Amino acid sequence: MSNTARNKTGSGRLASMLLPLFLSTGLALHQAPVLATPSDEVQAMNKDQALTEKQLSIIPIAAFTATGDLVKLNEALVQGLDAGLAVNDIKEILVQLYAYAGFPRSLNALGEFMKVVNDRKQRGIQDEVGSEPGAIPVGEELLAQGTANQTKLSGAPVTGALFDFAPAIGVYLKTHLFGDIFARDNLDWQSRELATVGALAALSGVDSQLQSHLRISMNVGISKEQLGQVADVLSEQVDADAAQRTRAALDRHLGVSQG
Repeated sequence: MSNTARNKTGSGRLASMLLPLFLSTGLALHQAPVLATPSDEVQAMNKDQALTEKQLSIIPIAAFTATGDLVKLNEALVQGLDAGLAVNDIKEILVQLYAYAGFPRSLNALGEFMKVVNDRKQRGIQDEVGSEPGAIPVGEELLAQGTANQTKLSGAPVTGALFDFAPAIGVYLKTHLFGDIFARDNLDWQSRELATVGALAALSGVDSQLQSHLRISMNVGISKEQLGQVADVLSEQVDADAAQRTRAALDRHLGVSQG
């Protein structure tokens, strides 16, 4: 293995350890302003279009993964499969969430999902497997891809005092979160953002990250009305506090008075 490959591998490992800690600080991940396009055009198309049952089923899966409630997660996983999520869709969601909830919660959730899949197979239920991701770039190409993904999702290049203070975290976010994870193309970005919002809403002390990802959700075409549906699902199936945090963060993003 070359020195460059070793360095990238080391960066990925360190990123996996630091991302959950970084998210728990309450500092915003994304400092960039919102761009009017193309989000506004997509929002206009989606305004009157409700999220599908499959999309909505992602929310409790993400929330219970983040909180570590395996009993409720088991029910949510079954609901997700019944709603049409493929096995590989859910695997992607649970793997991605280690970056937001930590490896222990992600591994526990994957273990619970393995039980669910095996149980359904034994009962003769044939769930759709889904697709595998395409090839992921490495080295400098990974950094370039991750930077492009981060910029597109955020609406502008991500800069700020935090990244000047600790430049390494910006590199890890670009190469690992937005590179290694968001470059995996077998799960669309709307689904990834719904999972991220569901997880962050379930956690306390990460309101700024939640608000950032509500903005990113709108940047990838999820309307404010659809995000209202997300809050409703959180209220009905997860926790009233999670729903309240989501509605409050959405209001802040939209500039609605909290009066």
